[in-house]
Amino acid sequence: MIGVIDYGLGNVKAILNIYNNLDISAFAASSKNELEKATRLILPGVGAFDWAITRLNKSGMRDRLDKLVMDNCVPVLGICVGMQMMSCSSEEGEMDGLGWVEGKVKHFRSSDGSFKENMDVPHMGWNNIYVENEHRLFEGIEDNAEFYFLHSYFFLEKNKDQVISRTNYHGWFTSCFGKENIVGVQFHPEKSHTSGVRLLQNYASI
Repeated sequence: MIGVIDYGLGNVKAILNIYNNLDISAFAASSKNELEKATRLILPGVGAFDWAITRLNKSGMRDRLDKLVMDNCVPVLGICVGMQMMSCSSEEGEMDGLGWVEGKVKHFRSSDGSFKENMDVPHMGWNNIYVENEHRLFEGIEDNAEFYFLHSYFFLEKNKDQVISRTNYHGWFTSCFGKENIVGVQFHPEKSHTSGVRLLQNYASI
């Protein structure tokens, strides 16, 4: 049973519609008691980092979610800002992230000079993902498949071994990472047509 965490942000309905069409059991979890029913979790997210963390904290699910993911090792998939929230911090805000994965979130125009100066932000539209480490999340998906992106910030991981895929947008960034029971994707599978549907289907069987 997949619990899509509903804290007021993210394309919860779109994700549930995909699973309904696949005949895979999924539900919107909006309380800590509902979280307990899930054998897998999805943390969606859109908008600003601090606002997303604030909404999750106010939902009353934060402590239970930390316990399920970090202590009970329940699988969790973070999507877009949901992926970024798994980090320790973000240049977009001042609040601490969930801290599930070591790393920080940076702006494409950050001062480290990794990306092209004066590049267009946000990174919006279709782009390829290049799988660097095989993972069941991408089974049956063609090499260098396109997914839909919409973001101005990206996750900079501390441990390079956790990178599953990268994407090039005037420079390379991590588009998917994995650590034990935790995976995150910067793109929106729920907006990525056939490839996105297959990825969500794959996640249901991991």
